[in-house]
Amino acid sequence: MVPGTPFDASERRAWANSADAYEASFARLCAHPIPRLLDAAGVRAGARVLDVGTGTGSAAVAAGARGARVTAVDADPGMARRAAHAAPDACAVIAALPQLPFSDGQFDAVVGNFVLNHVGRPRAALDELRRVTRPGGRIALTLWAAPAAPGQALLGRAVQAAGVTRPPDLPALAPEDDFPRTEDGLLGLLRGAGLADAACLPLSWDHRTTPQEWWRGPAAGVATIGRIVISRGPAVTERIRRQFAVLAEEFTDRDGSLVLPHAALLASGRVAGAA
Repeated sequence: MVPGTPFDASERRAWANSADAYEASFARLCAHPIPRLLDAAGVRAGARVLDVGTGTGSAAVAAGARGARVTAVDADPGMARRAAHAAPDACAVIAALPQLPFSDGQFDAVVGNFVLNHVGRPRAALDELRRVTRPGGRIALTLWAAPAAPGQALLGRAVQAAGVTRPPDLPALAPEDDFPRTEDGLLGLLRGAGLADAACLPLSWDHRTTPQEWWRGPAAGVATIGRIVISRGPAVTERIRRQFAVLAEEFTDRDGSLVLPHAALLASGRVAGAA
C-alpha cells in the first residue's frame, strides 16, 4: 500500500462535487487530445481499456465508440457517476491512484487524460498503471506542459494581478515526487517505470471558448485554480474576475469569443513482454 500525500488529499477536496461545473467549463478543453491519446494506446474494437481519471467520461465514450470494452475510473464519486451516465456500456469504478482494484495485466490498453497532473506520487501511479496492463499492452498519457502556454496561464495571471497568493492549505507536489513537465521529463518517467518504446509528442492548439464559460469553472471552485479564486471570499473573487476581464482582451476575437493557446504532452509506451 502506498500512503496518500497531502497533495492527494487536497486534490480530492478540489474536485469534490465539481462534475457539473467542470463539464460546463474545462471539459471541452481537456477532451481535445483524446483521439490521439487513444491512437497512442492502440485502442481498438474488442480491446480491454482502462480510462483512469475519467472525469466526465469523454475518453471512455470515445473508446467505447471504437468498440473497446471500457472500464472508467475516477477518485470523485460525482465524476464516476457522470462518466457512467455518459458511457452506459462502460464499467464505472470509484478508485484513486496509486491503488487500483484490478488484477495484474487485466487491460490491453490504459489511458490517462491529464491524470498525472492530479496525483501526489506520479512514479507510483505509473507503476500501478503498468501493473494492470498486460505484457505487450500500451499506456498513453497526456500532461499539461511547463511552462504553461499563454491561454493556460490566463487565469493564473489574473490571480497574480489581483494580488492573491496560493492558500497555505493547498500543498504543492513534494519535490521528491515531482518531475520536469517537459518531453524529457515525461520520457524519463515512462522509462523509469520500465516501459518500452517510450515516446513523447508535444501538442498545441487554440481552444475557442467565451469569457463566461472560461470564468465559470474557477468561479465555482473547480480544480486548484478555482480553490485559489474563491479562497478569500466573494469580494476578492470579484477582484480577480475584473483582472481576468482585462487580461482576456488580448485573447478576444472579433466575435467576442476567447482564443486561448494551450500546450500539452502526449506520452506512450509498451509494457515489456509479448509484442
